[in-house]
Amino acid sequence: MKHLTRRSFLNAALGAAGVAATVLAAPALAQSDYPSRTITIVVPQPPGGSVDGVARIFADKLKNELHTSVVVENRPGASGMIGAAHVARSKPDGYTLYINASIHSINPLLYKKTISFDAVKDFTAVSMLAKGALIFSVNPKVQAHTVAQFVDQLKADPDKFSFATSGFGSAGHLAAAQFLHEAHISKVPIVLYKGAGPALQDMVGGQVSAIMDPMLSSLPQVQSGKLRALAVTGAERSPLLPDVPTMREAGMKDFEFYSWYGLWAPAALPAPILKQLETAAAHIMDTPAMQQRLKAMGFESAYKNSPDFTAYIDSETARYKQIIEAAHITAG
Repeated sequence: MKHLTRRSFLNAALGAAGVAATVLAAPALAQSDYPSRTITIVVPQPPGGSVDGVARIFADKLKNELHTSVVVENRPGASGMIGAAHVARSKPDGYTLYINASIHSINPLLYKKTISFDAVKDFTAVSMLAKGALIFSVNPKVQAHTVAQFVDQLKADPDKFSFATSGFGSAGHLAAAQFLHEAHISKVPIVLYKGAGPALQDMVGGQVSAIMDPMLSSLPQVQSGKLRALAVTGAERSPLLPDVPTMREAGMKDFEFYSWYGLWAPAALPAPILKQLETAAAHIMDTPAMQQRLKAMGFESAYKNSPDFTAYIDSETARYKQIIEAAHITAG
């Protein structure tokens, strides 16, 4: 057996400690370099809609916060599930992020047999960013000027009317379904479109009668007189439409609905990177400039950190489940 002198023992011990320190420091060093290249934010919706709008203004601010290039990549299709599946399969290194609306938490309730990812376990909920009420509007040819009048017309001649929605399982889809259920109307169809653009085009053209849609896409149509707003779905009137009542004011006493928007990453995102993204999102959403931009689009800043956003998703998912079951919404 080889015996070590006190000096050689200390040298060996210090050498081993140095190697260990180097090994332990390597991951931390790699994470401290983040970001060192372009970050891609995947938007699973077409350009021009509310999700795309929120994502692009956030991406513009994020590049300044992290001092790196940030690009938005639209991957639409299958109610947002194509883009979501791509992110779920991506490396959890912070370079592939994902912004979507509440539909991310709704899809698993509707596509239980066909969805290819777990909307919770396959993602890291980084932060909630914003939320906004929907506008309940009708084509100007519809004679109703209030929600109560429209309900009476729907009941009197349901075959004459239809609802549009920008996507199956979207906030607008569930809000319309909840409205029809609470008004005890079962024969009015909800027509599904691939995005807000074509839905609003047919709304303006009179092919469909009504829609509940985020302000970003519907507000210009209402302000130009191409659509008539009957109500907004928030708890309070919108400063952008101060003369339009809330659904509660219009007689639907328990009706309150929002489209909300969040930032996700693939599951197992390293804690230092998560913290860096959380901090950046918190600062971005707290700036007056960002809040003014959101307000002009009909949204409000609604930042939540990762644990609070995760809890919010759980509570919203439970609420959506109740709506889907009560309204008997099924995929296909």
